[in-house]
Formats: sequence, C-alpha cells, structure tokens
Amino acid sequence: MIALAVIFAFLLAALGLGLRARRGRSMDLEQWSVGGRGFGTVFVFLLLAGEIYTTFTFLGASGWAYGKGAPAYYILCYASLAYVLSYWLLPAVWRYAKQHRLISQSDFFVAKFDSPLLGALVALVGVVAMVPYLVLQLKGMGIIVSVASDGRISSHWAIVIGTVALTLYVTISGIHGSAWTSVLKDVAILAVVLILGIYLPVHYFGGVGEMFHAVDKAHPQLLTLPSSGMSASWFASTVLLSAVGFYMWPHTFSAAYSAQNERVFRRNAIFMPLYQLILLFVFFAGFTAILVVPGLKGADADLSLLRITTATFPSWFVGIVGGAGLLTALVPGSLLLMTSATCLSKNVYRLARPHTSEQHIGRLAQLLVPALALISLYFTFNGGSSIVSLLLMGYALVTQLFPALLASLAPRQFVTKQGAAAGIVVGVTTVAVVTLSDVTVGSLLPGLPQAVKDLNVGIIALVLNIVVMVAVSAVTRTESPAPATTAALRPEPEATAGTG
Repeated sequence: MIALAVIFAFLLAALGLGLRARRGRSMDLEQWSVGGRGFGTVFVFLLLAGEIYTTFTFLGASGWAYGKGAPAYYILCYASLAYVLSYWLLPAVWRYAKQHRLISQSDFFVAKFDSPLLGALVALVGVVAMVPYLVLQLKGMGIIVSVASDGRISSHWAIVIGTVALTLYVTISGIHGSAWTSVLKDVAILAVVLILGIYLPVHYFGGVGEMFHAVDKAHPQLLTLPSSGMSASWFASTVLLSAVGFYMWPHTFSAAYSAQNERVFRRNAIFMPLYQLILLFVFFAGFTAILVVPGLKGADADLSLLRITTATFPSWFVGIVGGAGLLTALVPGSLLLMTSATCLSKNVYRLARPHTSEQHIGRLAQLLVPALALISLYFTFNGGSSIVSLLLMGYALVTQLFPALLASLAPRQFVTKQGAAAGIVVGVTTVAVVTLSDVTVGSLLPGLPQAVKDLNVGIIALVLNIVVMVAVSAVTRTESPAPATTAALRPEPEATAGTG
C-alpha cells in the first residue's frame, strides 16, 4: 500500500502541475500547441529530452539489455547522432516556421511544397506512426504501476486512470501542461536511474566491472554483437535509421516551434549527448538483472528492471520508482495526443473545410484529444509486441518523411510535391508490408552476403522512397524550379536567449 500511495502522489502532483500551467494565459491554438513560441532553453531541453526518457527508458532499454545484451547499445548511439544533426536541422526548421507562423509539422510541408494535400498526407502518416508510440507509453505505464504496486492495481486500471489524467491536463493546458510536468519527470527519473544503475551492481556484485565479469562468465554471448541477425550491419543501419527519424516525430516539431530563438537548439545540441549518457545506468540495471532475476522470456524481459527493484528495495522506494515511471509515460503521451489532435484538425479537417476559423480549429483540436485517447486505449488493450518493437515500427514510419524534409531545405528545390508525396507513400507502404509480413532483407534476398541480409529492413523502404521521390520529381518538374528557400537557411541575428 505504501508504494501505491507514493505512485498516486506522483499522479496528483503531475495533474496539479499540468492544470496550473494554464493560469494567466488565453489559450488560442498557437498558445495551446506551441506555447506561443516563448519557451527558452530549459523548457525546450526538457520537452526534447522527453524523447529519450520515456517508459522506453525504464522498460525497453533495460529489457533489451536483459534479453538481447549488446544490441541494446544502439539505443545509446542513435540519439547522440541525432543531436549532431539537430545543430543544423532544427534552427532551419524553426526559422521557417516562425516566418510563416506554422503550428504543426504538416504545416511545414504545406508551406514548403505549396500543397495542402501533401500536408494532409504527412498528418495522417504522423498520426498513424504515433499510435504505436502512444500505445508503447500506455502499455509501459500499466506495467510499471501494476508491478510497482505489487498487483494492488491492475495494469488495465492503471492505464485508464493515467490516460484520464493526461487527457484532462492536455485538453486544458496544452503544451504548457506537458512542459511543467516534464520538470517533475526529469528530476524524478534522473534520481531514480542514477540510484538503480549505481546501487544494483555494487549491491549484488561489488561494482559495475565485477557485474560485467559475472555476466560474461555466465552468458558471454550477451556482451558482443552476434555474427548474424542483430550483427554489426544491423546495428549500424538501425542507428542510422533511428537517427534520421529522431526529429521526424510530429510532436518533436511542436517542441521545436515553441523555442524563443534558434540559439536554444545549438545549446541543447551541446548538452543533450551528455544527458544521453544517463542511459548507461539503465543498461547497468538491466545487465545486473540477468543474474539476479533470471528466467524472463520474450516480452517479459521488459519487466526486468521492475522485478529487480521490487526484490531489492523497500516499498516506499519502489513507489518512487513507479511514480517516476508513471511520469515517463504521461509527458510524452501528452505531447503525442496534443500533436495528433493539432495535425488532424489543422491539416486534415481544414482541407475539407478551408474557410474554418482558427478559433474553431483550436476548439476542435482540444475536442479531439479525448477521442484520440479512446482510440489509443483500444489499441493498447488489443495489441501485442514488446516495447522496443513498437518503437521501431513507429520510427520506420516517420523516417519516411525525412527525404522530403531534407530536400525542402536545399537552396534550389528539386523535389516536387508529387515526388515528395509519391516517395512518402511508397516508403510507408513498404514499411507496412514488411512489418505485417515479418520479412527481413535476408528472407527477401537469401543469396546476399550476411552483412547485407542483416540490414534493418527499414533501409529498403527508405531507398525506395528516395528513388521514387527523385524519379517522380524529374517527371513532374516544370521548367521553372521552385523558388529557393535560402531565407530559412540564414541564421537569425544574435538575440538574447530565454531560460525557460
């Protein structure tokens, strides 16, 4: 009961912060979805860092360290690579968005390619990709609360209660609610992850080095990449795909639009790779659990961190771990709901009713939040797959937006709206086919060398996407190329940065 009480205290604190965030603001669509573009370094850092520290951090990263070993380190690598990309990508995106007062990711494609239809396509792809990502958060929240409370509250009820809470504060406070709850979340998760990652190896083995020696002695295959399957070529291709897809999530665009100026992104690009190193402590906990709580198979490996926590610590600390885990679902979940609702109302509904006022679009977006929450609950209770599998599927989908986005930032735009749309459709269709049929590069082309057969199957979708995009653009390109977009690539004058 103590653990359960602590978890509910975290839930009430998050709800209170989320609702209070609205105070003193007139919540129009721009304020609700991108915070009036007034967030400084701290809030933007926390919102973008929310992409790292989700339920995936708690369950997926430790679960993969437990069940698959060394391949889990791809999680540590891809975000670090993405931060390098963000140093140049996000300032250009933010600058263009500010000049044209864009609200959603789809708006960016509409403006760049002068095509509301392409914007609707991007919105639908984004929402479809966010469903497995949101399901991931809700499933993780249910597991965390149920295990941490020792089964006193079922996973189903934990998911329902948590979803009601985040739906409530997102509908009322928008991105301001997400930003303020992220403050509580990051403080809690940093403390919990450091304690678990340091204490558990020391407690059971005498130190991190001793823990790895023990794992190496018992399961030597877990500390190296296998020669086939999740081999070095799978590792490199998965890191590359995840890195280019990292900033393609629609909610990441919303977080980026909320910045006061572009210097915010360059500062964050410096510090975020250091923040990413905290993930090492999650891996330490997962590797420690291999020998302390053995026997977890398949998707149950995601429970490894919680099982070793409940076996080691008193109830009150288990409650803190459960509360921190709950917050890792609420913050990204709230951003996903808000962004999905914004994309559907602004880029899909408005396509059918172009004369709808901005006020009506804003009210519709808020009304769509509970509707989307109900749809997510349906898929959460009726879906399968492990935590990491859900994340990989979502990444494979949003990564298909990257070629068109990158092409749109070129000084002379070669890619046409038809080419961009065709590439996205082919890429997303390929991802859907290979995901549903569970094929790999090796099963499609068994005669290829092992290193090629082990490539992440998302590479196929991305290559087809680019080939089709270039070919269709070459056919549909008019004599006069699209106007250059150099204004978006010019850095803004030096400005005083906010701090949150």
